[in-house]
Amino acid sequence: MKICIVGPPLSGKSALFGALTGASPDAVSTKGADPLAVVKVPDERLEKLAAVFEPKKKTAASIEFLELSAIAASEPRKADFSEQLLGKLRAADALLAVVRSFRDPCVPHPRKSVDARRDLAALEADFLLSDLAIVEGRVERLTKQVAAKKSDRDVRELAVLHKCRSLLEAETPLRCAEFKPHEEILLRGFRFLTQKPFIVAVNLDEDEIRRESEVLAPFAAWASQPNTAVVGLSARLEREIRQLPEADARSFRSDFGIAGSALDRLIAAAYRMMGLVSFFTVGSDEVKAWTVGEGTDAVRAAGAIHSDIARGFIRAEVVSYRDFVARGDIALCRSAGALRLEGKDYAVRDGDIINFRFAL
Repeated sequence: MKICIVGPPLSGKSALFGALTGASPDAVSTKGADPLAVVKVPDERLEKLAAVFEPKKKTAASIEFLELSAIAASEPRKADFSEQLLGKLRAADALLAVVRSFRDPCVPHPRKSVDARRDLAALEADFLLSDLAIVEGRVERLTKQVAAKKSDRDVRELAVLHKCRSLLEAETPLRCAEFKPHEEILLRGFRFLTQKPFIVAVNLDEDEIRRESEVLAPFAAWASQPNTAVVGLSARLEREIRQLPEADARSFRSDFGIAGSALDRLIAAAYRMMGLVSFFTVGSDEVKAWTVGEGTDAVRAAGAIHSDIARGFIRAEVVSYRDFVARGDIALCRSAGALRLEGKDYAVRDGDIINFRFAL
């Protein structure tokens, strides 16, 4: 999974990238390629399973974070999103927008005033316009194709694109709309920005952290949208905490009333919006977390490990994490009936521990 961090200049994107990835400020601020980091997904269940099995290798699920460079404030408005930048955004699985609430006289806001709602509205307007331009271009071409030689697929695609255009012209992100399965298939290749899961990180002053709900109240309209989450955090403070030993970090967060790390909260939001679950494979060689979509059947989950396992699938031995922890041993789970044999159509659940039986 890849998450793109995007936002206006001086909004704190680099500080948040450092907080999420542990990258030093110097490494993040270097010019050149956009900073990219692969981050292990924190999961207490993986740690407990590793403590039980003592494997040679422990492998967490991972997320890629890509910090996209900001456009200089002096550049014309129409240049906010170049084709290169749009390509990177479209390749992402989710978008993480950073908007600035903090005030710092040493870091003047490019627009001369701090207004996080205004900045977020402007950012989303750019996403809407970008998607609308793609829709209008495709509708124009399809209309000519249908007039010359009508095909059922072209007619269906044209219908769903008209639906998208109506939504975008009404300034409604596509993630707010419900599409039928066949419509989703037709739209998949467009990789519309407003259809992607959208996480808004409101970058707070330290004195705003303790009244986070009050500061985030003006963002209620965004927070209520489907596949959208609004999170308040201080990127600078989170980056400093990331450098501390775990015990000191917990104490620091407690002093500020911070429930969990920025990484934990943003990953939880991404998993929830994208409908992702984790299952585990265990053994003396390796304990590993795997990420799949909610409702993924056992065969496709097996394929996430290796195509040969999916091809030769016989059955899956499944025990829930909770049942395993209660007994602490696979054999005891089997004798207690907590270990189940499931077939190809079994929908994998979050926390399942699975051993796939297969034939080569």
